[in-house]
Amino acid sequence: MPLERGCDTLDGTIDLTCTTQGPYSPILTMRMIVAIIQPTKLKAVQAALTNIGVERMTVCDAQGYARQRGQTALYRGMEYKTHLLRKITLEIAVNDDFVERTIESIVSAARTGPEGAIGDGKIFVLPMGEAYQVDRDVVGPEAI
Repeated sequence: MPLERGCDTLDGTIDLTCTTQGPYSPILTMRMIVAIIQPTKLKAVQAALTNIGVERMTVCDAQGYARQRGQTALYRGMEYKTHLLRKITLEIAVNDDFVERTIESIVSAARTGPEGAIGDGKIFVLPMGEAYQVDRDVVGPEAI
């Protein structure tokens, strides 16, 4: 039988309502925001996040397939269809008090037009149990 470690349950998942502190299960006060946006909106999103004080993020190139269903292009007289479209993935670790304003900033900067359009992106908010800053001995919300 596996050992219970604070907020971990016996089936290996994390109880998000748990408030036990310990080396393996601190109070969850941090979130990882993963935003998938159009490449042309990266500078606008970065500027919007800087305005609210969020200056640290990881930016990755990504390809995806969803409701846009790819696009058709002409190359040397031949028509071809690309199924995967280029996107940008942002990974942003924030403390709980920054979650709402981070999401609002991303949405307002990444949206095309007042109503938005298919392909503008998606945002996922994930619980983050622990954060470590490698160059200093900082652990937890202060490491973000």
